[in-house]
Amino acid sequence: MSKKHAKHKEQEEITPENETVEQAADNTSETNGDNQTQAKDDACDSKIEMLEKKVEELNDKHLRLIAEYDNYRKRTLKEKMELAKTAGEKLIVGILPVVDDFDRALQHLNKASDLDAVKAGIELIYNKFINFLDQQGVKEIDTNNQDFDADLHEAVTKIPAPSEDMKGKIVDCVQKGYLLDEKVIRYPKVVVGE
Repeated sequence: MSKKHAKHKEQEEITPENETVEQAADNTSETNGDNQTQAKDDACDSKIEMLEKKVEELNDKHLRLIAEYDNYRKRTLKEKMELAKTAGEKLIVGILPVVDDFDRALQHLNKASDLDAVKAGIELIYNKFINFLDQQGVKEIDTNNQDFDADLHEAVTKIPAPSEDMKGKIVDCVQKGYLLDEKVIRYPKVVVGE
């Protein structure tokens, strides 16, 4: 055999083995590629499932938070209504003793012969009522010889000032005004000198 022929025979013998090795390598790389693609798909699917669970959890938390806020809002509205009723009740309960005093005074008014005693009784009731208002934070706005202040007073009319120093001052008070905790709840109606 010639060298050329021997070499060719060797190549024939090697070639089938090489093909099986190459096919195995190709199959392995295809399998590896398929495995890698499958692994990537599985990883993506698991991430999607994890994200879907997270979205469900967040939606659930959001719905619960909305429900809790709604319950809180309803509860505070109910408490405010009850507080307003209770505050009104306390106010009425505080006024009742004054009403009782007026009832007693009216019962004795027809029988009373001493006018000074009736006046003293009415003054006691008035003072009791003013003290009650003071306890509630209600104070009378002073208007006697005060400078007119549009934030505190309501001018009913203007008249010529009786003296030069009374210009721009309150000459007369037609209706008293009151503050509740430093807030005007009724403006005094006054006559201003000009």
